[in-house]
Amino acid sequence: MNEKEYETKLLSTPYPKRDAYGALSMPVYHALAYEFSTAEEMEAAFSGRTEEHTYSRVTNPTVQYFEERVKRATGAYGVTALNSGMAAISNTFITLAWSGSNLVTSRHLFGNTYSFFVKTLNAFGVEVRFCDLTNLEEVAEAIDERTCGLFVEVITNPQMEVADLEQLGRIAHNKHVPLIADTTIVPFPIFRAVDFGVDIEVVSSTKYISGGATSLGGLIIDYGLFDQYRAPLLQALADSSRSPFHTRLRKEVHRNLGAYMTPEVAYVQSIGLETLPVRFERQAAACKELAGKLQSLPEIQGVNYTGLKGNPFYEVSKKQFGDYPGAMLTFDLESKERCFGFLNKLKLIRRATNLFDNRSLIIHPASTIFGTFTAGQREMMDVKETTIRLSVGLESVDSLFGDIRQALAR
Repeated sequence: MNEKEYETKLLSTPYPKRDAYGALSMPVYHALAYEFSTAEEMEAAFSGRTEEHTYSRVTNPTVQYFEERVKRATGAYGVTALNSGMAAISNTFITLAWSGSNLVTSRHLFGNTYSFFVKTLNAFGVEVRFCDLTNLEEVAEAIDERTCGLFVEVITNPQMEVADLEQLGRIAHNKHVPLIADTTIVPFPIFRAVDFGVDIEVVSSTKYISGGATSLGGLIIDYGLFDQYRAPLLQALADSSRSPFHTRLRKEVHRNLGAYMTPEVAYVQSIGLETLPVRFERQAAACKELAGKLQSLPEIQGVNYTGLKGNPFYEVSKKQFGDYPGAMLTFDLESKERCFGFLNKLKLIRRATNLFDNRSLIIHPASTIFGTFTAGQREMMDVKETTIRLSVGLESVDSLFGDIRQALAR
């Protein structure tokens, strides 16, 4: 999708109902409950026969408009906005999984995603099968008739691994399971995941979409394409809905878990959508330029950015994401102590978690995001004590490079 097509779809999304004052930005509806003229209208709304709002834990006009804008921009069948990226992941798999099922994924996962799979889901009888997602034979062998989904991060954090999504999608669909992808690292105006076989996207909208770390949020983007007859909890809905997944998510799981996005967040993130391609292009271009410059510094033992020629994932990354695979890179120093000394000397780059803020943010993943993991778990997940993660913001490349150089000086 080019930027003009994205902007046209986004900016021409109509309101479900005309605003009384002709506001160009969807107002923030703080309302919790909604009044009806008759008991019959109320019954129709609560039973799902109409689209009227009933209670803001279930739907809200401001959040619904945000969902509709994402839906039009992506061409998705259904979009659900939640209060974090982790809420998007958890709602997705609670909708898909059942006791005795399994999910197939990589050992290279974000820390809380790994914890959710291994601890939370496992406690409800869901097996997690880890395999190398770049080894297609291993993936195919791991999937069986009780697999509820194949999950992949499009660029893993912080290992920076890129799997071939088309090949994974082909395997998943031949086995009648959905391919679920966390696409947070490269946003949907730039990367059309559905074109590469992805059935469901989960996104931390806290990142690029929020427009500079304004708010927490998450999205489930469902394209309504995968064969859903295999999932026991979806079979009963398969004949009455194009997407039983979306129906069960909205009619049951989303309502029962209560993790819906707030109207205030939907408002600011809807505005963030309007400048997303412009911000991404600048941040990602700066990240690629900075990655190239960092390769010239002898103190740095290795720079990992999949947009650099020579990176082991360069070709598959370019095929899927183009020239700019996100605004995050990692690099390695000689030891944990050296990493800490470097971090403590930075003057411009902020020592903080999160990704794709307007400010550049830096972190030592092993001691923070993965700090509660055992050394054995970190080794299994290829999280090294020598690795530093950098999210590139809107500062000039020269300023960022200068800050890194002075912090590396002994």
